[in-house]
Amino acid sequence: MHAQRRHFMQTAAALGAATALPALAQAQSAQRAICYNCPPEWADWGGMLRLINQKLGIAVPPDNKNSGQSLAALIAERANPVADVVYLGGQVGPAAREAGVITAYRPQRFDQIPAGLKDPEGFWFTIHSGTLGFFVNTAALRGKPVPRGWKDLLKPDYRGLVGYLNPASAAVGQVGVITANLALGGSYENLDAGIGFFKQLQANQPIVPTQTAYARVLSGEIPILLDYDFNAYRGKFTDKAPVEFVIPQEGTQQLPYVMALVARGPNPEQGRRMLDFVLSDEGQRHWANAYLRPVFPAAMSAEVKSRFLPDAEYARARPLDVFKLAAAAKVIGERYAKEVS
Repeated sequence: MHAQRRHFMQTAAALGAATALPALAQAQSAQRAICYNCPPEWADWGGMLRLINQKLGIAVPPDNKNSGQSLAALIAERANPVADVVYLGGQVGPAAREAGVITAYRPQRFDQIPAGLKDPEGFWFTIHSGTLGFFVNTAALRGKPVPRGWKDLLKPDYRGLVGYLNPASAAVGQVGVITANLALGGSYENLDAGIGFFKQLQANQPIVPTQTAYARVLSGEIPILLDYDFNAYRGKFTDKAPVEFVIPQEGTQQLPYVMALVARGPNPEQGRRMLDFVLSDEGQRHWANAYLRPVFPAAMSAEVKSRFLPDAEYARARPLDVFKLAAAAKVIGERYAKEVS
């Protein structure tokens, strides 16, 4: 009798454990979300993903796609989406909406985001922005002067020393083309000045990575990178590298970076919670402490602001029109691939 009872209890315990396993797996799955284009080396996404895990209990693995690669993946996976949220260069937000791969969601504080920095119906919205310039490892220049303008990069002194992300797919690469174009007399509709600049730059044998190249600047492998101020300040003040940020004397542009909820993603509730968090006071402070300009400026402390170049330097920076850039982005990629690369 005792043996039978013991056997019954063991069987019941085993059945209970077997029943609990799917529930546990489901609970674990419920605390997971996938974010495309959240690379740990870019904009301190590594720190943000840790913060999301700590504060929300949501595990989000890092993802090293760039904006163009992320949009391509979302389109390819449209019938069976993998991602829950996506982070994109501002001009890619309208393209993602047009492709039907993101869905409307108005996170908390959506109404406080200025018009022009969000899709009116909530398909995408700005979380922070950066100013494009030269991210320079001064030690790696080996005595050469720090370049101060776009035309300086064409000098033979900088042969093999200049890098930029590929404009055929990376948002920052497209911003590099339009920024040089606008600084050198072009417009959103006429790209000849920018394409011409990058054609001339090929004589200096530039380095053209596809993925974020922060570590390659710190190591000196890429002494001069067309990149944003937040990466340069992070290198200088957080990683204590011999780097500085230069706003080109001919002018530059500021680009908003946006996020969106993926249409029919597997974990929509976790995705919505993530989007609420990146706009919260705590989320915005994190971006500010990583030297990005938060979409809500009050989140940036005076101490962090003091580490930026003076406002007089930033007077040469103008906000990009993301809608005009979105219309020009395809032509930028096509003309770069055909005429430059």
